[in-house]
Amino acid sequence: VQLQASGGGLVQAGGSLRLSCAASGNIFRINNMAWYRQAPGKQRELVADITREGSTNYADSAKGRFTISRDDAKNMAYLQMSSLKPEDTAIYYCNADIWYIMSLNNYWGPGTQVTVSS
Repeated sequence: VQLQASGGGLVQAGGSLRLSCAASGNIFRINNMAWYRQAPGKQRELVADITREGSTNYADSAKGRFTISRDDAKNMAYLQMSSLKPEDTAIYYCNADIWYIMSLNNYWGPGTQVTVSS
């Protein structure tokens, strides 16, 4: 099982980006999916997560600006980011709890860089 994040890049403050996370492999079912980020010199932090039932949770810094969604038919998760600020600059990581054969494991993707210029 692998997770691959994409969609990062350089954007001006106030702009938007959409991150995508693709899960691949012999997946039985995906439970919780989440986006984390890590800025230089800081700890990794939760940005948003979404349950299989569609319940969402956001960090205070993301509320009102970011939207997490998922497409279980495609084993995908998305993070729509709007009104981006320089402080959103970080490496964004996809995370998921995935049933693989008979076990539930937590997986991380390699991350995608988001840089917001002022």
